[in-house]
Amino acid sequence: MDAMTPEAARLAVAAKTKPSREEAEAAVRTLISWAGDDPTREGLLDTPKRVVKAYEEWFSGYGADPLKALGKTFEDVQGYDDMVMLTNIDVESHCEHHLAPIMGVAHVAYLPSKAVVGISKIARVVEIFSKRMQTQETMTAQIADALTEAMEPRGVAVLVDAKHQCMTTRGVHHPNVSTITTTFTGEFRNDRDLKDRFMRLVERA
Repeated sequence: MDAMTPEAARLAVAAKTKPSREEAEAAVRTLISWAGDDPTREGLLDTPKRVVKAYEEWFSGYGADPLKALGKTFEDVQGYDDMVMLTNIDVESHCEHHLAPIMGVAHVAYLPSKAVVGISKIARVVEIFSKRMQTQETMTAQIADALTEAMEPRGVAVLVDAKHQCMTTRGVHHPNVSTITTTFTGEFRNDRDLKDRFMRLVERA
């Protein structure tokens, strides 16, 4: 059996201690009461069920394996060895500090060494990591790490551009601030011209 990464081990422990749906719904009723409303009034009666169902969708990334999503590769590419890039992949995540939405886009590129992967799989990897409680910095690195581990490419570049509602709807209340994070590995890190080319393509996206 392959050794589990620290992150995989942590998620495995969390899965074993996961509360029941009934316990989750009870927690929502508690929060409704704490906020100052009555969870038994007509408009709120089904809210706990809806919130738990929404959580299943918002945090579905915990039940998915990004390496499995990247498992099938294709070697018959007629010698193609240049950049493969996807732009404007939707990012819908939640910050782990306030559980407020993070909304933006990711731009991902890699340099194949032997094989390429279906482009939808790259978008799927972004989705898996975004559908978790996140910091944008961690998510950016996780996307690059997953591509590197699964494909062993010559390099990976990831740029995420997003707005955080923990900053726009609470706290400092600055609605027009975007956060940009980047990760470059391999040839993208070492080749300035290649990195600049990636950034120019991002600007055009």
